[in-house]
Amino acid sequence: MLAILASLEQQGYDFVAPTPSTHRRVITRPGRQLAGNLVDVLGWSLPVMPGLLDRAMETALVDAGLLSPREDGLLEPQMRASRVRGQLFLHSAYPTTAADAVFLGPDSLRFSHLITAAMPRRVDSILDYGAGAGVGGIIAALERPGTQLTIADINPKALFLASINAEHAGVDHRVLHVGAPEEIDQAPDLMVTHPPFMIDSQQRAYRDGGDLHGARLSLDWALAGARLLPPGGRFIMHTGVAIVQGRDGLHAALAHELPSGCTLTYYEMDSDIFGDELETAEYAEVDRIAAVAVIIDRGAA
Repeated sequence: MLAILASLEQQGYDFVAPTPSTHRRVITRPGRQLAGNLVDVLGWSLPVMPGLLDRAMETALVDAGLLSPREDGLLEPQMRASRVRGQLFLHSAYPTTAADAVFLGPDSLRFSHLITAAMPRRVDSILDYGAGAGVGGIIAALERPGTQLTIADINPKALFLASINAEHAGVDHRVLHVGAPEEIDQAPDLMVTHPPFMIDSQQRAYRDGGDLHGARLSLDWALAGARLLPPGGRFIMHTGVAIVQGRDGLHAALAHELPSGCTLTYYEMDSDIFGDELETAEYAEVDRIAAVAVIIDRGAA
């Protein structure tokens, strides 16, 4: 897979992953049912006729499991390759319906912008918890070369892809298969995270944020991260919050439960995201979903 990413770079491959609703709208247009080029395959996840792609690339994609034969003779994409701030990342193909899907989209770009804006000047160690494709940790490590990056996730597929993405970016790292922040074996100078925040009836790990209208994981991870920080450490989280009757329940809970010695910076990055979700029964009480930045600093000893 590393060789495939290198080849994509050499060919000038470029794709920016949209929201699932935008993706669906684009590929249901007339004439978009079959891939006509490499971006259609690895970006738009369209099936491709054998022989359409360069032979060496097609062989490499099949051998790496990024393309799989279908019964009708077409080749089905299993992964996407998308850019965030110019860096290529492998992640799951559309639609991301599998329980172990590895998601990347517009949220990942907002997350990367937040990290670069809020990065401490001096960082020796970075923890990307719930890393998914590894965007947060890799972007942070590229901002501070020479730091020690730990990529942690409960999903083995996410750890696999994030590690490949980190290797491609030239970032030294280690991976940890953990199910909760409390299982982390070190106190990082910087912890970055982008937890699932949706109300998901299917309870998919990459998407389901739990109760509190999807904010439970965001609250739990933020409080656990704050406790994990050493003196002078910083926690950066991008997440989404369901605003109900004008109230942001996550902000209120964090302000009330933040450990002593920590300070909270909290603001909206986008006041209205995933508006199509408001048409579902799960969001019948929700005014809007806001993208928010959460920054927690632990005071120096």
